Amino acid sequence: MTRTRRRRLMLVGCLLLGLSAAAALMLTAFKQDMLYFHEPSAIAAGTVPINTRFRIGGLVKMGSVSRPGDGMTVHFAIADCDASVPVTYSGTLPDLFRQGQGVIAYGKLDAQGTFVADRILAKHDSNYMSSDTARALKAKTSVSCMPSRLQASR
Repeated sequence: MTRTRRRRLMLVGCLLLGLSAAAALMLTAFKQDMLYFHEPSAIAAGTVPINTRFRIGGLVKMGSVSRPGDGMTVHFAIADCDASVPVTYSGTLPDLFRQGQGVIAYGKLDAQGTFVADRILAKHDSNYMSSDTARALKAKTSVSCMPSRLQASR
């Protein structure tokens, strides 16, 4: 092998090694920043690890909102068709937050099974639901668990 070919081979090898190291660092950084989404039924089933940051989404359960003490702490439950999870949040709630409204909360699940949120996002009211989603929700009992204003018309 000539000197020129050896230099080219060394250069290509170093470039591949550098690109591999950069890709490994990027994948590690992305893995640390990933935030998984779980539904209340998965949390109630016990499949979600505690003290791990994730998102939870569903409807604010009717009659579950309470503000004990200082008024900044709010206790409520997020529910889907099968289960509900108690949530504690300290801070200012979004203007669209109310009972029966869709929300997404960011935070961690504690050892008692309460989701301790550090951020709440309220979803705006939407009257559209695809027919596939409506059929899937009605599949178990033939009665939808969603509020009537969110059900698809046939």
